[in-house]
Amino acid sequence: MITERGRRKIRTGIVTSDVRDKTITVTVQRTFRHPFYGRVVKTNKKFMTHDEHNDAQIGDIVEIMETKPLSKTKRWRLTKIVERAK
Repeated sequence: MITERGRRKIRTGIVTSDVRDKTITVTVQRTFRHPFYGRVVKTNKKFMTHDEHNDAQIGDIVEIMETKPLSKTKRWRLTKIVERAK
């Protein structure tokens, strides 16, 4: 289906919005150890993602891949739905 091109970034996250046509908002959570204090910190980042067939729904766990700019804010596309929302 989708072939790897170069070294494109791949992220896994949860769909938080599917209101727009062919666009979903995916929230990706990242955990890392604070460089000075050593405490584990969680950060969230939202990505506007292209969903060609409007497959994903709120709560789905999806995998997204970096792509060329599709609009002012969209730079990611949906590659697969890892797990459907219950």
